Amino acid sequence: MTNSTPTADLSAAGVSIWLDDLSRSRISSGNLTALIAEKNVVGVTTNPSIFEAAITKSDDYKPELKKFSAAGISAEEAVFELTTADVADGCDIFAGIADATKGVDGRVSIEVDPRKAWDTEGTFEEAKRLYAKVNKKNVLIKIPATLEGLGAITSTLGEGISVNVTLIFSLERYRAVMNAFLSGLELAKANGHNLADIHSVASFFVSRVDLEIDNRLDALGTEEAAALKGKAGLANARLAYQAFEEVFSSERWAVLAEAGALPQRPLWASTGVKNPAYPDTLYVTELVAAHVVNTMPEKTLDATFDHGVVKGDTITGGYEEANALLNQLEGLGISYNDVVGVLETEGLDKFVASWKDLLNHVQVALDAAGAEG
Repeated sequence: MTNSTPTADLSAAGVSIWLDDLSRSRISSGNLTALIAEKNVVGVTTNPSIFEAAITKSDDYKPELKKFSAAGISAEEAVFELTTADVADGCDIFAGIADATKGVDGRVSIEVDPRKAWDTEGTFEEAKRLYAKVNKKNVLIKIPATLEGLGAITSTLGEGISVNVTLIFSLERYRAVMNAFLSGLELAKANGHNLADIHSVASFFVSRVDLEIDNRLDALGTEEAAALKGKAGLANARLAYQAFEEVFSSERWAVLAEAGALPQRPLWASTGVKNPAYPDTLYVTELVAAHVVNTMPEKTLDATFDHGVVKGDTITGGYEEANALLNQLEGLGISYNDVVGVLETEGLDKFVASWKDLLNHVQVALDAAGAEG
């Protein structure tokens, strides 16, 4: 498409590249600024696992932990202070991009405490607390797409707060998320907020779908099953984009768009390839279309920059084939609803476990800092 780099080609094709990682050293070393300049990164996402790695595997946070220990601050409050500070600093780095894109990009996401994923009101209150603490207009508050999270998404948007909806695996839940988004904008409009200032992405997970379905195909052990491996994640995401096109061409959406609203963009998450037999840019180059975000771990970003081949739109012509693929899986006895249910449960369990590990590690660090005096 161009004579530049694959990441520049990807951006030109309408894909916003966000990095799925953040740490204090990445900010202070200038690494994040370099990725913006060299590899077309225009945003960042975080999650409990990312913060666990950042805080527990670095000495960058020791001075603050020592100060917190002396002040008698709890592990939960220490985590809140450390993570919101990193996100606020990240928002400052992306402020220019946010201004240039009128808030569409230049976004940094921070997730509500995942233990509240089944608590609508608790999630809503946590979202407001995070937003107030970070205090940057280009922050996105991440809310898991549980059934209980849907109401919190609507309420948070209704307050004029921009939202990243995370952990979406199923097409049915994705449609519910888009409905919650539209309801949130309608509420925001009624509350007197400027809809042009409210932004949202819907994080649809990709590689984990292949991992779960491939395991089930392997268990079948047939040639027919083997031929379907590595295809479900892309099919599922392409059908999600079809749903996006339908919802954001509806009459309901047209009313909001007329009032200045911008669509909730699909975001491809979990784009690191977990099976070494597959191309390492599979969930990037095969999911290209206008108005999408691809949030990549650094390894995937580097692979895309090095040898990604961007061929233009690789989504919108594949809806019929994607539907047929999911029907074939059902025909082999692999239940789509069971797969996505398992993935949502596992995804939330992993985030809760990471959060608890983070709290435990921070408590140990606080105790050690206190012992040092």
